[in-house]
Amino acid sequence: MYYLMGLFIIYYCNILFEEFSAIEYITKGLVGNTTDSPYRYIIYGALILSFAYLFVRSQTVQLLKTRKLLNEMEVSLLLIEKQKLELELREKHITESLVYAQRIQEALLPSEEYFKKYFTNSFILFKPKDIVSGDFYWIGEKNNKIFIVAADCTGHGVPGALLSMIGLEIIDKTINEENVEIPSLILGVLNHALEKTFSRQKNIGTIIKDGMDIGLCVVDKERKKIIYSGVFFPLYLIRNKSLVEFKGDKHVIGMNPAGLFYSDHEIDLLDNDILYFFSDGYVDQFGGPENKKFMYRRFRYLLLTIHQFPLSDQKAILDENLKKWMGNMPQIDDIMVIGFKPLESSI
Repeated sequence: MYYLMGLFIIYYCNILFEEFSAIEYITKGLVGNTTDSPYRYIIYGALILSFAYLFVRSQTVQLLKTRKLLNEMEVSLLLIEKQKLELELREKHITESLVYAQRIQEALLPSEEYFKKYFTNSFILFKPKDIVSGDFYWIGEKNNKIFIVAADCTGHGVPGALLSMIGLEIIDKTINEENVEIPSLILGVLNHALEKTFSRQKNIGTIIKDGMDIGLCVVDKERKKIIYSGVFFPLYLIRNKSLVEFKGDKHVIGMNPAGLFYSDHEIDLLDNDILYFFSDGYVDQFGGPENKKFMYRRFRYLLLTIHQFPLSDQKAILDENLKKWMGNMPQIDDIMVIGFKPLESSI
């Protein structure tokens, strides 16, 4: 805009200059005055001042726009910084709460040392995806029988951890207070209790489709037998360099409103038998050169390869193998593997 005005001024000044030149010529011819006319200097001076004014004006407007833009950017940066600090503070509080929840969960889960009091030759590989886990395990003794429970709740993190706490409480109460000792019946009680806890009649409009996969076995060392019952949670038995799989039922705990019965598997034990409980986190983990799941076939082969090592070494091998398989891939689920020789000294 200012450049157009400048051009207009130049054009106008040229016209004035031509007119004054004509007047000057006539004046010289009539009067004979040979001195230079001052009009020329006036026009040139006005032209220079106009250009200077327009240049200064243009630069001032541009500087004002730039300053306004910088002020807006500064305000935006301050707002972003404030939001960042708020998010960091919120994340810190959430993390602190989760860490405290982790300590509560760890206090409720039996330690590996406590587990070894029942089975000296044993290990527990327990790797939550998040700070808290939806996988859980439990061990206890009643009437000279040892009860081992391993379960995988729907989801992971806080929702899975909440469900695992409910499951631990129900299992402990069922065995120790209600004196239920048959694995399939314990699973039936657990299913009914979860159905009742998440009753659709209590919270109309709130539908919770959560449950758990679970494996439960009762070890009777005197009779050298175990009774196993499970739901989508297999039990592996390695004996004489061979692996035998005992599959669970398909009626998910907490999602079996018809109350279908669960089945029991009674197994005779030999001295060197090794049992493995595990959730699906290990076998479903992505990794390897083609970024595929580890899968059950590969897991069975790995167990058969390492089963003759001490159980503590097996844990280390499983952990190291998992890290190599994952590479840079993130852990996708909670991971739990429990291995033990059932005919070992107990408390």
